[in-house]
Amino acid sequence: MSARHPANASTPSSGPDVDIDARIYQSIFDGVLNRRLMPGTKLPEPELCQLFGTGRAVVRRVLEKLAYDGIVVLRPNKGAVIAEPTLEETREIFEARRCVERVLVELAVQRASAADIAALREQLAEEHQAMHRFDQPSWARLAAGFHLRIAALAGNSILQHYLTELVSRCSLIVGVYEPTGNAPCEHDEHSAIVDCMEARDAAGAVAKMSAHLLELEKRIEVSSTSGEKSLGQLLGITPV
Repeated sequence: MSARHPANASTPSSGPDVDIDARIYQSIFDGVLNRRLMPGTKLPEPELCQLFGTGRAVVRRVLEKLAYDGIVVLRPNKGAVIAEPTLEETREIFEARRCVERVLVELAVQRASAADIAALREQLAEEHQAMHRFDQPSWARLAAGFHLRIAALAGNSILQHYLTELVSRCSLIVGVYEPTGNAPCEHDEHSAIVDCMEARDAAGAVAKMSAHLLELEKRIEVSSTSGEKSLGQLLGITPV
């Protein structure tokens, strides 16, 4: 499943403005989710305008939406940067995520078909391959995608929206606090969750998911990283 953020920006529902808004938002959102854009990364408006071939009004609108979603911080007279969560925010975000995923897992166990479970197994196989290739960007993307796929199987778009935002903010937290080289999620823990789902063991799946998220939170430690790449390189975009 794509980690696409639900379209809820305060823009028209169709047209060129919406297309460019969505493209900019998605590029930055995916950059955070895949740990290419680390907390504290600057997002200069002139560079974003050049990369996406658009004007400052559009870029500012998207940055405001990202700030509303907790992904970006807008600093007066200094521009936008990727948000840097505090330890207190970290605690609150993980607490909220455990609550949301508990319900989503219960619903997914009820509603997932055999084909859905098979698709989850395929995703786990990809995750395993990325782990053994030491391909951390793919590792991070697939780990986040696993949780979002379960959310989609739950069949509740409101809860799925909440989880999508929480997963993006957890990606920021991992970027700030988790030691380099660690997986954002443990593959074996994911496998255990799917085993319970396949057995239609909702209580077991919820217990495994809660333990998994608690373990992820425990692995967080105070550290930070910074990069030397340009914004275009971090986003994987050539200027328009």
